[in-house]
Amino acid sequence: MATRTPRLLLRTLAGTVAALALLLQTGCSSVFFYPDQVTYVTPDRLNLEYDDVYLDTPDGETLHGWWLPAKSDPKGTVYYLHGNAQNMSSHIMNIAWLPERRYNVFIIDYRGYGRSTGAPDIEGTLHDAEAGLRWLIDQSDVQDRPLFLLGQSLGGALGTALASEWVKRDEQPPLDGVILDGTFSGFRAIAREKLGDFWLTWPFQIPLSWTITDEYEAYERIGDISPVAVMVIHSERDGIIPFHHGEQLFEAAEEPKRFLRTDTGHGATFVIPGYQAAVLGFMDANGDEDGR
Repeated sequence: MATRTPRLLLRTLAGTVAALALLLQTGCSSVFFYPDQVTYVTPDRLNLEYDDVYLDTPDGETLHGWWLPAKSDPKGTVYYLHGNAQNMSSHIMNIAWLPERRYNVFIIDYRGYGRSTGAPDIEGTLHDAEAGLRWLIDQSDVQDRPLFLLGQSLGGALGTALASEWVKRDEQPPLDGVILDGTFSGFRAIAREKLGDFWLTWPFQIPLSWTITDEYEAYERIGDISPVAVMVIHSERDGIIPFHHGEQLFEAAEEPKRFLRTDTGHGATFVIPGYQAAVLGFMDANGDEDGR
């Protein structure tokens, strides 16, 4: 036992050093992506109708998504961008309640997640988010109805960049609202925080974070979403993305905007019916079905 413990420590240290060396060589954008290919649950197990969707990206990848139609006459459509771990089948509970509330939902897996091809990186997943939205707006059930973007965690950062470009380019149809839940204020900022949490990477937090592009920082982009309404949701008990990120995003957003302070764990907002009701209220207030 006395000889095994030092060997175990040496192996652990060697593995950590190797991982650090890889980060130094390639940058640290990989810290944002933890995909897997396990199917955790399918919509039919939740008594939801659905269609498998496969769409091609301009750079040659194939993305897998699920189209979940509203259970009765649709009030609108929600485009959902999920967080950085696992794949859409592990995030589906976050939006499984919406079809019952008369909202269509479209959810995609980014490249490298689930049954989508390729390997994820920041630029690639941004392209994937736009490819999904472009597929969605061509669907007959979406046209002439309110359209909302809901992004959680990583999905919120991707959604902020996508929505800001959509508004600046005056793309049609327009978004009626953007909802950001547990979203970090910037790729570079959250990378620096996470690297600073670990003693081995702490000395390298600044140089490593500078390997990440700063072209898509949410706190710099969120103001460009106006005049589309923005709802920022963040939990005071979020142990993954600290609360100050939500505060910074809300401060940087232009009117019309709303802040929802919650008290669940990261990514658990919609287990609380009251928080569901708050989001429905936001969409009802901003979905002008007659004005389309």
